[in-house]
Amino acid sequence: MNIYVSNLSYAVNDSDLRDLFGEYGEISSAKVIMDRESGRSRGFGFVEMPSDTEGQKAIDELNQVEYDGKVINVNVAKPRTDRPRNNNYNRGGYRSERKY
Repeated sequence: MNIYVSNLSYAVNDSDLRDLFGEYGEISSAKVIMDRESGRSRGFGFVEMPSDTEGQKAIDELNQVEYDGKVINVNVAKPRTDRPRNNNYNRGGYRSERKY
């Protein structure tokens, strides 16, 4: 089961997530998403648990619980939808052939 965790403190790291969810069962992976530019946490992450039963128990017991000073949201992760790439095409100018 893939689990989405949001409203995380910026101090929370992968190991913290693994420890938090490890109380409910086996963890396949735990990842806090980091900003590419600043290297700082984006305040959310994903946990993967092989057992749906253990994953659901973790969701039920951790959703809306205070963790590291913030009330976290814990839900089943929705599949990622493909978004069209922007590629900065025709950004802000009135002439699309303009070179940047």
